[in-house]
Amino acid sequence: MKNALAVILNSRKGSLAILVGLLVTLTLATARSEASNPTTAVTVTNNSSWEITAIYLSATTDDNWGPNQLSGSISPGGAQSFSVSWQQSTVKLIAEDQDGCFLSTTADTSSAISWTITSSSSRNCGAGQ
Repeated sequence: MKNALAVILNSRKGSLAILVGLLVTLTLATARSEASNPTTAVTVTNNSSWEITAIYLSATTDDNWGPNQLSGSISPGGAQSFSVSWQQSTVKLIAEDQDGCFLSTTADTSSAISWTITSSSSRNCGAGQ
């Protein structure tokens, strides 16, 4: 058996078969990974007096935010939609306004997310503000 394996590995056809097998395995693993993270539509509506300059995402138990999801900013009275692929059942959305203050909410990712920011929304502007 050991000699048969050595012959297969040393032959061109055997090496090609192993390479094809590895590529198929990697492709299936990637497809399975993407299928387990469904895409969720997110709409952020800005009914506040602040310009929203960034929207970040994180797990609800994590303070490490991902990249800014906005293309541009959301002016007062405006809205912006985007899609995210998220593996957890909930996501924390963090908005940053033009003053560098942060607003946040948590949302269920099993359906489309709609977040409306108003002037009465609680902002975290840091200790000095």
